[in-house]
Amino acid sequence: MTRPFAQAHLSQLAELLSWMDQEPQRKTLAPEARTPEGLWWEVLAGEGEKAWVWLEEGRVQGYVSLVPFWDGAALEGPLVRGGDGKRLLEHAVKKARAEGYPTLYAFPERSNLYACKLLEAVGFSPEHTTYFYVTGRTDLYYPVPVGYRIGRCEPCDPEVYRDLYGRAEDGWSMRLGWTDEELRQHFVGSDVVLFMAYQGLVPVGLVELEIEGSEAEVAYIGVVPEARGKGLGRALLGKAAAYAFADPQVQTLKVRAHDHEKSAQELYKRLGLVERECIVTYALELARS
Repeated sequence: MTRPFAQAHLSQLAELLSWMDQEPQRKTLAPEARTPEGLWWEVLAGEGEKAWVWLEEGRVQGYVSLVPFWDGAALEGPLVRGGDGKRLLEHAVKKARAEGYPTLYAFPERSNLYACKLLEAVGFSPEHTTYFYVTGRTDLYYPVPVGYRIGRCEPCDPEVYRDLYGRAEDGWSMRLGWTDEELRQHFVGSDVVLFMAYQGLVPVGLVELEIEGSEAEVAYIGVVPEARGKGLGRALLGKAAAYAFADPQVQTLKVRAHDHEKSAQELYKRLGLVERECIVTYALELARS
């Protein structure tokens, strides 16, 4: 049966998440915490009923929750080990519709066939697939093409960033809605680093690097159409890698490429990066369903 997530479920949810972590085909977007205390802060500390579990003989066998995302909400889950996963998912969709969210997203691992089929059974459609690649500490240096230069951008000029972000990749949209203050705050501190490529004084490319503990991730890398095909993107990647690995604590670098970015996927493989996960973005337009 479906029940609102409660404090009594914390230890069982931690165990369910541990079960998910054991196999790639079980993975989906889920809480980051793995202890009852951490899950309390992450799931229960907010206001309102946003998470639900499926109980079988009093044990937590399924979990789903709603978290804000883009113009709507995203699902953590569906994470189902037993019971009626479809009923649990339908309950979350009903709650999302009642909250007035226009769109509901989900992010299962591509090999999680159970979750993918469950989402499609209640009306979700796959939008695109994102491939994540990783490498250990390595030299990815590539010379900057003649006529261009790459430099660290600090502080970030929101207007310049927003313009370049919009021109570098047609599919990017998330940051375009951020306010100037949100963009400034995002780049404050040492955990997010922005490099821009210039032709003369004109920005023509960017790479955004996020560092957390022993892992660095290239969140965005792009070059405007008129500057492509010259190796500038590869030079930006090399710059980001060099910066990340200058910190001895950083042991891995993660990059991503969407399914339509075939050249980026081929480049990462040629450079020796290994595919670590493959995430499918699902969406359900609640206003139409």
